[in-house]
Amino acid sequence: MTMMPRRFSLLATLALATVTSALTTACAPLLIGGAVASGALMYNDRRTSGAQLEDQAIEFKAGPRLKEALGERAHLNVTSYNRLVLITGEVATDADREAAEKAIAGIDNVRSTVNEAAVMGFSSLTARSNDALLTSKVKAAFIDNGNIQASAIKVITERSTVYLMGRVTEKEADKAAEVARTVSGVQKVVRVFEMISEAELKALDTKK
Repeated sequence: MTMMPRRFSLLATLALATVTSALTTACAPLLIGGAVASGALMYNDRRTSGAQLEDQAIEFKAGPRLKEALGERAHLNVTSYNRLVLITGEVATDADREAAEKAIAGIDNVRSTVNEAAVMGFSSLTARSNDALLTSKVKAAFIDNGNIQASAIKVITERSTVYLMGRVTEKEADKAAEVARTVSGVQKVVRVFEMISEAELKALDTKK
């Protein structure tokens, strides 16, 4: 039997899982990003366990808040990392964009928001599937690189723009952005990192 190269096998597995997930949710007008982390990922996460739970709660509450504020006039993804909330997707008007940010900012424990929602028509199923594939390809590229702690970086893709979140040093941020830009199909990389010093990173590693 012919064996697939490790990178291709890993990429195919990640892509299949991510695209399948995107297809099952693509018809929903409001999409909430993020998922409950496994025990291993929580251990390697640079957030406290309390912050991880707060992020999950923020993402869970975002759907009803946006639904109440905008009804069916938006297709938005909300991703929270250490209580910094990224809003991506599409809205009908500038007023809706502002309303979305206000709704998210009002959720308990939200520290700040980064509003990347675009005023335009909703993205197509094909575009969302492509975004899911790009996310998986960027994650695989981080793992294959070997010099990036992939579990410390969250990857979100919207209309071929890749957003990177996490608590990282300047050196890590530069490396992650550099690798993400090399992935075929990625049009732009936006850093939404919380910067930490090398000393802070060392202290975090010591606590593990």
